[in-house]
Amino acid sequence: MSFLTIRFFGTTLETRDYLPFLRWLLLTVVTLFGFWSAWRFGYIQLMIGNDRSHITIVILGLYATFSLHCMGLTLGISRDTNRLHRVQAMVSHGNSVYRLVDGKVLIADDKSLIDCSVTGHIRNLVTMSQLQGNTRLDQTLILRRLADSMRYRQSVGWFVADAMLKLGLLGTVIGFILMLSSIQSIDSFDVETLKGALTAMSGGMGVALFTTLFGLVGGILLKLQYYILDEGTSYLFGLTTELTEVYVVPALNRGSSDGTI
Repeated sequence: MSFLTIRFFGTTLETRDYLPFLRWLLLTVVTLFGFWSAWRFGYIQLMIGNDRSHITIVILGLYATFSLHCMGLTLGISRDTNRLHRVQAMVSHGNSVYRLVDGKVLIADDKSLIDCSVTGHIRNLVTMSQLQGNTRLDQTLILRRLADSMRYRQSVGWFVADAMLKLGLLGTVIGFILMLSSIQSIDSFDVETLKGALTAMSGGMGVALFTTLFGLVGGILLKLQYYILDEGTSYLFGLTTELTEVYVVPALNRGSSDGTI
C-alpha cells in the first residue's frame, strides 16, 4: 500500500497530504464491494422491490450524490494541504517581506505564493497589517472566520446524513401504517381473506424494516465519509495556524514596526 501511495503521489510528505482522500477512497471501495455483493445475491433488488414507499431509492440517491460531494471536498482539502506545504517551504527560509501586487502575495525576490487557502489567509493578514500600521497583529478573529469557511460546505453533508437516518424512521412509520391498514380492512375471517391480510402485513413490515436498514447503513457510512473530511480539515487548519503564527505574523509585526510593509 505504501509503495502504491508513493507511486501515485510522490514523496512521503505528499502521501500524508493526500491521506484524507486515500481514506475516503478506501471506505468507498469497501462500500461499493458490499453493495455489489448484495446486488449479486439479489438483496438490493428484493429490498427496493418490496418498498412501496420508494424511500430506499431516495436514500440511495442521496447517498450517491453526497458521496460525490464529499469526494470533491476531500480531494480539495488534500490538494490544499499539499499546496500549504509548498507555501511553507517558500516562507520558512528567513523570508520577512510580504507584498500585495494585483491580488497576489509576493515574498522576497518577487516570488508569488501558490494560490490556496493559506495564501488567501496570508493576503488578509498583509492587508490587516497595512491598515493597522504599528499595531501588533491579532489573527484570532480571522482564524475563526477561516475555520468557519472551511467547515461551511461540510454542514450540508452532515445534515443529509442525519436526514437519511430520519428517512429510515419515516419508512418505519409508513410500513407500520400499511401493516395496520391491512388489518383494519378485514371484514371476514375466511382463509383467503386472512391470507391476503397476512400478505399485506408482511409487505408493510418489509417497508418498515428495509427503509430502516437503508437509512441506518447509508447515514452511518455517509457520516464516516464526512468524519474523514472533518479530520483532514482540522489538520489543514492546524497547519495554517502554525505556519502563520511561526513565520508570517512575526514578520509582519517586524515590518510594521520598522516601516518596511
